[in-house]
Amino acid sequence: MRYVEAPEEFTGPGLCLFLAGGISDCPDWQKTTTAALDDLDVTVFNPRRNHFPVHAPNAEAAQVAWEYSHLRRADLVMFWFPDSPSSHQPIALYELGMAAASQATDLIVGADLGYVRRTNVVAQLEHACPGLHVHATFADTIASCRTAIRTAR
Repeated sequence: MRYVEAPEEFTGPGLCLFLAGGISDCPDWQKTTTAALDDLDVTVFNPRRNHFPVHAPNAEAAQVAWEYSHLRRADLVMFWFPDSPSSHQPIALYELGMAAASQATDLIVGADLGYVRRTNVVAQLEHACPGLHVHATFADTIASCRTAIRTAR
């Protein structure tokens, strides 16, 4: 596995996976996912930075630009919506809507049973991507992601 964390740029070859979903006010599920995929031949794009420059005036714009370009570069996008008492993850919902509408990338989607907008995610995807299963557990979402990576290309 190769690992690319925002804001590092990647333009190289090979299968790429973008880790989309909750960042604010939720556990670092991206770290767990990366460890679970360590044995596979894939480049993982992680938008969650170890140190985000909160006070830098252009930090958010640069982050959005990085996510936008790397979401489009990815062959697979794994979305995980964790149970979070304080955040609905609106940016991740927006990114899921864009990805589902474009259908240009293979999606793996999971939403914890406690995620406050789970019903919306399931209902929207039933229309936008009929047949796409929304996993209810993190473990099932990772297992599906591993399968997608192994069978890609």
